Amino acid sequence: MTVDVKVPTLPESVADGTLVNWKKKPGDPVTRGENLVDLETDKVVLDIPAPADGVLGPILRQEGETVTTGEVIATLEESAGAQIAAPIPAATPAPAPAPASTTEVDLDGLSPAVRRLAAENSLDIGKIPGSGRGGRVTKADVLAFIEARKSGAPAPVVAPVRVAAAPVVAAMTAPAAATVAPDALGRLEQRVPMTRLRARVAERLLMAKNTTAMLTTFNEINMKPVMDLRARYKDEFEKKHGVRLGFMGFFVKAVVEALKRYPAVNGSIDGNDIIYHSYYDIGVAVSSPRGLVVPILRDADQMSLAEIERTIGEFGQKAKDGSLTVEEMTGGTFTITNGGVFGSLMSTPILNPPQSGILGMHATKDRPMAENGQVVIRPMMYVAHSYDHRIIDGREAVTFLVTVKECIEDPARLVLSV
Repeated sequence: MTVDVKVPTLPESVADGTLVNWKKKPGDPVTRGENLVDLETDKVVLDIPAPADGVLGPILRQEGETVTTGEVIATLEESAGAQIAAPIPAATPAPAPAPASTTEVDLDGLSPAVRRLAAENSLDIGKIPGSGRGGRVTKADVLAFIEARKSGAPAPVVAPVRVAAAPVVAAMTAPAAATVAPDALGRLEQRVPMTRLRARVAERLLMAKNTTAMLTTFNEINMKPVMDLRARYKDEFEKKHGVRLGFMGFFVKAVVEALKRYPAVNGSIDGNDIIYHSYYDIGVAVSSPRGLVVPILRDADQMSLAEIERTIGEFGQKAKDGSLTVEEMTGGTFTITNGGVFGSLMSTPILNPPQSGILGMHATKDRPMAENGQVVIRPMMYVAHSYDHRIIDGREAVTFLVTVKECIEDPARLVLSV
């Protein structure tokens, strides 16, 4: 029996993808669920698994070709054993397992939004099919489950889509994909196709430049208070929460506090309308082998410092091994980027459309500062706030950054919300 190998249903924000690195050749045996080819989108690299056991037939779409949802890219001759075994029912049907309860679900792995939605609607998380990494239940899964329950339709069952690891990227940048040719003087040049992620980044950066009235305001932060706080509690914090206490968590908290005071910075423009978001989804830029990616901290205002640090750590690891999902990188109302980890002393971050603001952190350096009429050495960090002047006035942009500065220089403000 011939089975079509089709492109799986792509996320709503992904229109198409490019086939890269076929894992099998025609005539090779394959097993159900085994990855046949990698599909690179402008956000992640997805697996296209074999739909059945059998032998791979003709490959209809080659590496480098662009494909869309449901498109047939190859055929597979299903093995006889699979054909026979599939329709034979069990002699004595086993009793259906009891529905999973919320006690069997890793609640620590759920976002605050998921937990809140489940509590508000009296839902059993264990009964909701998860489409996230490792079967994790996402906010979209909960909303779909609620809609299905309202309409009386069966709960949706989302087929898992595995995400390819970073070595897949090497296939796109390998010498085989490059063209080497001499220039007019006989010197060799290498022409390498731009990856979809790099092309997407270029497109969005150009869009930000051409469609926003972007300005940047700067300030500097005395990092000593938060560094002293971290040094005092880092061991106890790590022992209790199982995660290291970094500086990004403090900045996320400070940004959320500033966004609450200046809602325009958390807004976006849609045509002739301004959308003021009542939630705080903070994007944190992290480096990956494929380039810079921005996973999202959903409902960051409801996350503890430990949850923020833990989630950022997970994002960093996922970025390294190429396992970030589309959902984790979609959306966001504000972005934080830290060029200081690469040694940047000062820079102008570019907006991440349709967001209207982005905070740039930089390297912390000891500098002489004037305090109470005396010169003292303090660990100082330059920070930059780029904003869309169409929606954010200069006063709001400057005072937003001053609020971030005050929260970092006096961390007690984050606890007292003053």
